[in-house]
Amino acid sequence: MLYLKDLHKQYGKVVALESISLEVERGETVVIMGPSGCGKSTLIRCINRLTEPDRGEIILNGQSVLALSDSALQNLRRNVGFVFQQFHLIGRLNVLENVMFHLVLGGMERTTAADRALAALKKVGLDNAVSRYPHELSGGQQQRVGIARALVTNPELMLWDEPTASLDPILVGEVLDVMEELVRTTNTTMLIVTHEVSFALRVADRIVLMDHGRIVEEGAPDVVFADPESEIGRKYKRLLMS
Repeated sequence: MLYLKDLHKQYGKVVALESISLEVERGETVVIMGPSGCGKSTLIRCINRLTEPDRGEIILNGQSVLALSDSALQNLRRNVGFVFQQFHLIGRLNVLENVMFHLVLGGMERTTAADRALAALKKVGLDNAVSRYPHELSGGQQQRVGIARALVTNPELMLWDEPTASLDPILVGEVLDVMEELVRTTNTTMLIVTHEVSFALRVADRIVLMDHGRIVEEGAPDVVFADPESEIGRKYKRLLMS
C-alpha cells in the first residue's frame, strides 16, 4: 500500500532523514519510535507532503505522491487521516462543526457531513458532546475531537504524530484507549509515532526504531524488545525491564 524509498531531508547542516526506505502493507499497524529529534515526525509529515523531502520516492496505492499536482495533493490529504501533536481545533466552532468542517469545505452537503461527523465522534466516545466548544473540553477530549476529524473521511491510511505529546500524563490513557480500540476494530492502515512503549507492545504489528535520521531496526514488537540488535532497541529493553 505504502512504499518509501531513499527519503532524504536536510535542514541546513542537520540531516533529519537519511536514506529512509520502508514498506507498509494494507491494514498493518506500524509504530515508529526513537529519541526526540531522530526524524520520526519528519518522516510521517513527508508522506502527505506537509514536509517536502529533498529526494526519494513515496508511492501510495501505486501513485507517486511527490508527482501530484496541488489539487491532487489536496484530494490525497482529504483521504489520509493525520492526527497532530497539537489539537488545531477552531475555537468559534463547536465539536460537531469542527469535525464536519473540511467535509463541507470540500463540497459535501451539510446534513450528510453532520451525519458522518456524528458517526466519527461516536467512535471516539464524544457523540454526547457535539454542541460543546473547544475551550469547554479537556486536553484529552480535544485530541479525541482531532482523531474524529481525521476519521471522518474514512481514510485508508492514518498518520499519528505523537498524539499524546501535548497531554497531561493523567489524560494520556483516554487517548491511547481510543487509539487501541480503533486499531482493534478497523482495518485502517496506521503509522503511529509515539514514545508509549507499553501501547506499542499491545497494538503494533511492527516496530520501526529510528536514530539520527535512519531506521536502525524493525520487526515484531516481541522480537525487537526481547532481543534488540540496535543500541536504541537495547535502551527500550532496559526501560521495559526497569
